[in-house]
Amino acid sequence: MKTGILAIALLVGGSVYGQVGQDLKNAGKDTKDAAATGAKKTAKGTKKAAKATGHGVKKGTHKVADKVADKTDTAK
Repeated sequence: MKTGILAIALLVGGSVYGQVGQDLKNAGKDTKDAAATGAKKTAKGTKKAAKATGHGVKKGTHKVADKVADKTDTAK
C-alpha cells in the first residue's frame, strides 16, 4: 500500500514539476515579447513626439519672427 501511494505521489509530483517548468518557460517568452513590444512602442512614441516638437518650434519661431518684423518695419 505504501509503495502504491509513493508511486502515485512521484507520478503526480513529476507531472507538476514538468508543468511548472513549462509555465516558467512561457512566462520568460511572454516577458521577452512584452519588452520588445514596449521598446517598439516607445521608439514610435518618441519619434512622433520629436516630430510634433519640431513642428511646434518651427511654428513658434515663425510667429515670433512675424511679430518682430512688424515692430521693426522701417518702411513706415
